[in-house]
Formats: sequence, C-alpha cells, structure tokens
Amino acid sequence: MGTERKQFVVFRLDNEEYGADINKVTIIERTMNITRVPMTPPYIKGVINLRGDVIPVMSLRLRLGLDEIDEDENTRIIIFNINGISFGAIVDSVSEVLQFDDSQIEGVGTIISDKALDYISGVAKAQDKLVTLINLEKLIAELIPA
Repeated sequence: MGTERKQFVVFRLDNEEYGADINKVTIIERTMNITRVPMTPPYIKGVINLRGDVIPVMSLRLRLGLDEIDEDENTRIIIFNINGISFGAIVDSVSEVLQFDDSQIEGVGTIISDKALDYISGVAKAQDKLVTLINLEKLIAELIPA
C-alpha cells in the first residue's frame, strides 16, 4: 500500500516557510486595492473585488502574531476556497509547490501546546528545510457566520 502524497503551495512570512493544501488554492494574485471594512478584527484588511466576487482578505502575518511589513513586488494574495467560502491571505511571497507524503509530516501537538498552534496542522520535512503547514479551516473558523 503506497503512501498518499499531498501537494502544498509554499509561501514565506518573515524568514519562515509555510505550506497550504494546494487543492484549496483558487488563484494567487498580486496585491490589489483592498477596501477596508469597519468593525472587523485588525488582521482583516478588508475586501477585494476579484472578477465580480467580493472576497475578504486577511493579513496572515497579523493572524499568526507577526509584525506587519510594507508590501513589495513579491507580496501576494493567495485566494483559498474552504467548503465554498472564498477568502484571501496576504503573504510576503510565494515560492514553490512541494509534495509531501505522510511520513514527512510531523504533528505539532507533542512539541508545544499553545492556542496559536490551532492554526498549524503539522511540520513537513523537505530535503534541507522545514515547512510549517497551515490549518486553513481553523484559520477562517471565526469568519464563518454561526
């Protein structure tokens, strides 16, 4: 029985590499005009109009407790679709797509127990680097109306 290989889009925040399930990525866009929405948490930057669809956009840096930085030519908005809900996440840059099988992915529960780890589903071991895997469902859970 073979192990299942999963593909992840790899992006950077600060000096760290993160990965998200590529099957949940709709498109990767350059930054665009974001319209602020009053009374939203600071990590929600606002909404964008993407080909007629209004999509909320969050700063993944702020969501994960990192300091915000100025956008540059490498900054991207990754548009995800989770259970029919689209949202954008601003990242410092997108670098590559990597495949990992289950044997390369470690859980994080044994390393640290912290609320911030709710957003992390594991750590994948590539040749010479570690990629922190984001739990997209937990990341947007509070954005979904009850």
